[in-house]
Amino acid sequence: MVTRSTKEQIVLAAERLFALHGIEGVSMRQIRVAAGNGNNSVVQYHFGSKDQLAQAIFEYRLPRLHERRTLLVAELRPKDLRSWVECQLRTVLEQSEQPGSHYLNFVAMLWQCGRRDVFESMPEEFRSSVTAFDQQLKALLPHIAEPLRTHRITHAMTSIVHAGADRERARSGGQAVLPFAVEVMSLLDGMVGFLEAPVSEAALATLDGTDPAGVAWRTFL
Repeated sequence: MVTRSTKEQIVLAAERLFALHGIEGVSMRQIRVAAGNGNNSVVQYHFGSKDQLAQAIFEYRLPRLHERRTLLVAELRPKDLRSWVECQLRTVLEQSEQPGSHYLNFVAMLWQCGRRDVFESMPEEFRSSVTAFDQQLKALLPHIAEPLRTHRITHAMTSIVHAGADRERARSGGQAVLPFAVEVMSLLDGMVGFLEAPVSEAALATLDGTDPAGVAWRTFL
C-alpha cells in the first residue's frame, strides 16, 4: 500500500475535484474532506488558496511529463513534424494510463472555464520547455502564416489533451478504450494532417484587421 504525505493527498484530491467541477466550483472544505483530513485549516495551511493549489498540481505532474517527452525526443530523434508531434502525443496519452490520474481532465477543465491565466503562472522551467517545443513545431510549418500558425498549433495541442482527457475519464470509469497503439496512430494521422493543411485564401482574408493577440494563444504542457 502506497503511503502518501498530507500534501500529496490534498493535491490528488484537488486534481480530481477541479477536473470535475473547475476551480471555482470546489471549496477548500470539499478538498479537505476528499483528502480524508479532519483538520479544518489544513488546505489553507499548506497551499493558501485554490489558485496556489492548482499550481501545486502542475508542480506535481509536470516533472514526469516533461522528463518523458525529453526521453522520447532522445529515443525517436525526431526530424520531421510527425515525429515531433508523436513525442507530445505519446507523452500526453501515457498520462491517461496512469492509475488515479485526473490531470488531463483538470487541464481540460481549466481551458473550458477560460482559466488560461493559470497556465501563464506555471513555473518558469516548464514554460520554457513548452516554448522550446512550440518553436520547434513552428519551424516545421513555414508555409503557415502567423498568427494562424500559432493558432493552429495551439488547437492541435489542445485537441491532444482533450483526447487524453477522454481516455483518462473512460479508464477511470471502467469503460472500454481503444488499444493504446491504435489511439496514438489514429490521432497522430489527424493532428499532422490538420497542422500541415494549406491555408486557403479565404482563411488569409479573415486576418485583415484582426488583432494577432486575439488569435495566437499560448500552448501548454
